[in-house]
Amino acid sequence: MRLFATLTARLVVTAVALVAIVCILIGTVTAVALRQQLMDRLDQDVHSIDHPGPQGARNMAPDTLQVVLPGAGSSVAKQGQILNRDESEPTTISNLDGFEDVPTDRSVHSVNVPGHGTYRVIAMQVPLQDGTSVTVVTGLPTSRVDDTIAGLVRWEALLTFVGVIIAAAAGTVVVRRQLRPLREVAATAHTVAELPLATGDIGVTERVPERLTDARTEVGQVGNALNTLLEHVESSLAARHRSEQQVRQFVADASHELRTPLTTIRGYTELARKHPEDTGATKLAFAKVEEESGRMTSLVEDLLLLARLDAGRPLEHHPVDLTRLLIETVSDARVVDPDRRWQLVLPSSADPDADADSGVVVPGDEQRIHQVVTNLLSNATRYTPPGTTVTVRVLPDGFDVHDDGPGFPPAIAAHAFERFVRGDESRNRGGESGAGLGLSLVQAIVHSHGGSVALDSRPGDTTIRVRLPH
Repeated sequence: MRLFATLTARLVVTAVALVAIVCILIGTVTAVALRQQLMDRLDQDVHSIDHPGPQGARNMAPDTLQVVLPGAGSSVAKQGQILNRDESEPTTISNLDGFEDVPTDRSVHSVNVPGHGTYRVIAMQVPLQDGTSVTVVTGLPTSRVDDTIAGLVRWEALLTFVGVIIAAAAGTVVVRRQLRPLREVAATAHTVAELPLATGDIGVTERVPERLTDARTEVGQVGNALNTLLEHVESSLAARHRSEQQVRQFVADASHELRTPLTTIRGYTELARKHPEDTGATKLAFAKVEEESGRMTSLVEDLLLLARLDAGRPLEHHPVDLTRLLIETVSDARVVDPDRRWQLVLPSSADPDADADSGVVVPGDEQRIHQVVTNLLSNATRYTPPGTTVTVRVLPDGFDVHDDGPGFPPAIAAHAFERFVRGDESRNRGGESGAGLGLSLVQAIVHSHGGSVALDSRPGDTTIRVRLPH
């Protein structure tokens, strides 16, 4: 069974079997048709035999059989003979059993003559001068027909054998040649399979040659499908590597952000321990510990929220009055940061004093959407100078936050929504530096709602567009 494990072997065996079957069928039909034709000609020769009567077998062809069977009251003796080819005395047939059964219907019948083979014979009644009659059976042997057919069958068997051998050799060459492209495709797959794909930045650059990707051929379809698969594998490996790098960077950045408050807490704790009698130092230490603990708590909460969002944790989905939420948040910003001009632009159908049902309503988690708005307005406060105008525009499918401040540096704008990416410290007007999670939280929350967020920034014109599904 291992011999036929390869596609080449199966195709060759199938082709050779078909050739052998066709040759056998043609040989069989030819032999049967030829034998029938020869037997018909033999029967015609039997009909044309000159029946001499009981006196002898004169003027008859060699191998002709003649049997005389006397009728009732006839004085003629039962006798049978076969003319010899060498014109010697005829051969006498001693066993005449079966000739009496040959009907005298002028039709040709087959009779087996013991020791002499099969004959095609015809029986006729011949009247005698004494008023009696005899039955004369004459015929010719089928040996010539049998020998001819036997010779034909031997030649057919020999030619069939030779044809099968030639078909096997030629089929092997042709099939291997036709399957050569498939072996090249398999070689590409084996090369890729040997690559160390478990870890690291792996580039699957191997591809099936373009000449083997013609979709009109079976091999081309396989090659094209393999190239598509390799492209998917390459993109998946690249995405996996980026994800691994992001996780490593995320852990490193989180560790760095947590190390600073922990170091501060440790320092002030040692200060309080070394000077327990100094009430002022102890109070200062407790105040700094409380401050840094709050900072760490805020950072850990942000990290936990990002982890939950990355894990696909579902958020609440209730109708949220986006118009009312933005009105309240902008009003709070005016109170907290009077150094900037805060503007709110509502749709023409919305009125701050109107009923809440008349505003823009979106499905989602109100607390998280409020966090999105708060983070964006806090960024505007932190990274724009006093006197900057911050405009929040309410739209039917979300909102925009625009400011005329200095904008994001080009190097930062491309990575603004990545984690732990912070703006230029020299632009930090609030005196406080965040952990760089504000915009990444904005993006994660908006994406969890099925929305999108985009940044368009240039000096004097910065817009963050937030779109939420209805």
